[in-house]
Amino acid sequence: MTAAPPTLKYLNGYPPHLLADVRRMLDEGRLGSTLRQRYPQVHEVRTDGTLYDYVAALKARHMRNAGQISKVGYDNRLRVIQHALGTHTTVSRVQGDKLKAKREIRVASLFRDAPAPFLKMIVVHELAHLKEREHDKPFYALCTHMEPDYHQLEFDLRLWLTARDVEGARRAVTGGTEDDSNAGVITPEDKPKKDSPSERSKS
Repeated sequence: MTAAPPTLKYLNGYPPHLLADVRRMLDEGRLGSTLRQRYPQVHEVRTDGTLYDYVAALKARHMRNAGQISKVGYDNRLRVIQHALGTHTTVSRVQGDKLKAKREIRVASLFRDAPAPFLKMIVVHELAHLKEREHDKPFYALCTHMEPDYHQLEFDLRLWLTARDVEGARRAVTGGTEDDSNAGVITPEDKPKKDSPSERSKS
């Protein structure tokens, strides 16, 4: 019985030929190893405290005049299946006779183990929301100002999530390991025909 082709839920809207390349690499067991070779960098941002310092440093470098962030942390409750890799919220609290708004950023806990460039990409995404609420041209211009490779990193993050789901499930069934050889690179040469997948996310 032929196995059903893997679902590519993180890549909705990308052109068919690009999805065919992704499926081919998944079938050959090469997608995960490709990304591990392309992004070998690990990070030490493991706690809420170090994440706060990491976010604060990026904000000071690129968005010094944006509103103050009161809280930053990893969140186990953020589920990738809901396409919420990070969230930015404005919380209103009563202090005496005044109502004060405090901004918070939460990042999905899976980024503790993600390559360092992917953590930066999601933090940049959430920082941009301090100034731009919608996923529009000014928003993405701000993202690429903070991280010039933002669009490639977003695409590769979606590949990483796909490999994490598909290849992880295969290892759980077979007890095998993925081959780290024969790495290749996929690049998003064509934009999605619809809005970018990130424009449909909750973050």
